[in-house]
Amino acid sequence: MEMKDRNVLVFGSGISGIGAADLLKEVGARPVIYDSNEALDPEAVRQKLKDGTDVRILLGQLTPGMLEGISLAVLSPGVPTDLAEVRQIRDAGIPIWGEVELAYQMSRGRVLAVTGTNGKTTTTAMLGKIMADYLPQVYVVGNIGTPYTSVALETTDDSVTVAEISSFQLETIQEFCPEVSAILNITEDHLNRHHTMEEYIRVKELITKNQKEKQVCVLNYEDLTLREFGKTLRAKAVYFSSLQKLPQGVFLDGKKIVLRDGDREEVITSTDRLKILGRHNYENTMAAAAMAYYAGVPVESIRRSVEAFTAVEHRIEYVTEKNGVVYYNDSKGTNPDAAIKGIQAMDRPTLLIGGGYDKESSYEEWIRSFDGKVRYLVLIGQTREKIRDAAARCGFTNTILADSLEEAVKLCARMAHPGDAVLLSPACASWGQFKNYEERGRMFKEYVRALPEETVE
Repeated sequence: MEMKDRNVLVFGSGISGIGAADLLKEVGARPVIYDSNEALDPEAVRQKLKDGTDVRILLGQLTPGMLEGISLAVLSPGVPTDLAEVRQIRDAGIPIWGEVELAYQMSRGRVLAVTGTNGKTTTTAMLGKIMADYLPQVYVVGNIGTPYTSVALETTDDSVTVAEISSFQLETIQEFCPEVSAILNITEDHLNRHHTMEEYIRVKELITKNQKEKQVCVLNYEDLTLREFGKTLRAKAVYFSSLQKLPQGVFLDGKKIVLRDGDREEVITSTDRLKILGRHNYENTMAAAAMAYYAGVPVESIRRSVEAFTAVEHRIEYVTEKNGVVYYNDSKGTNPDAAIKGIQAMDRPTLLIGGGYDKESSYEEWIRSFDGKVRYLVLIGQTREKIRDAAARCGFTNTILADSLEEAVKLCARMAHPGDAVLLSPACASWGQFKNYEERGRMFKEYVRALPEETVE
């Protein structure tokens, strides 16, 4: 779509909305920022833009008059597509894109895209490192922190964009088409947004919607939904497995991560040469390696990159050791399945901090995964009573309710024995107490580092 001189409604005034508006201005469009929060200060919104002098800011209830002359609407990922205002835009016959679709339409070069309930950030970061170690112009974008829109116009025919894509972003794609995609896993999450698992699965699978026969989708063989989905693809399905030796694909054989492609079989690396812990991270490594291989990176280069890769901040991140107790920050464990991976990576008795915003998840499977490792479960936030009750139903009663993350850290420090671990892996979103999981993780690290060291006389 030609953007010059078109009026484009940008729905949302957060980071994604501002990024979209800036990109639209750069290509000659006239962005109009709309936010239903009428309490916002229009000048404060305008100040966030690179050049907001002539950008209209609309706040409060969306009226038909606001949509006059609008050629396109761009939704921020945080805007549910079933909102009344979105239906109003759709009923007015205005095309709706998401931020990812806008960036894709304005960018050039190849795109490699990662989605899945868990492991997206680690896999994207690792894939970004592999590609950047091998090629001169690589951009790593999306949920990982850099808005796709902020680099779209820098891309060239020779560049590669590695994108972490959420289900929220996939809802509004039109022509978005990665050369290599991956769906790492699909487990219960975001049901407050998608309402049913069937809809959540459908949206995740949209990452392959526009892929062609010669393009590739990397899938988790141990996820039965994805194993069956692979049989329906137009693109080439490539599987990875941490439990079985595959006739084709990437798999774990003892400690070896092995690639099989046709008659070729090659060991990519071994798990004891990796700097990241846990079977889930071996799966992330397999997915990143498979994507890079099918994007044309030699195995030798993949090997060097994955062996040098270190853990992503907030994902089973080592913080420090105090008084013989090791502290780990897994603030990115924002749903039960991610938190299961966190506790499975622990190799010592653990005091676990959980709880937060309620995304309508169930917690019993998480509790059952403790497998005798968890000495105490210290709970905070909106879900603390709900999780305590779920734990009781599962026969786990060593739960303690705390009023804040700081209090939870101090309680754990007081109850921990030398040789224990304290793990923040909340199984819940951070909203309501913190702006995002990053802020929650940073505060956890601050509280841990402020704990007193015991002195030995």
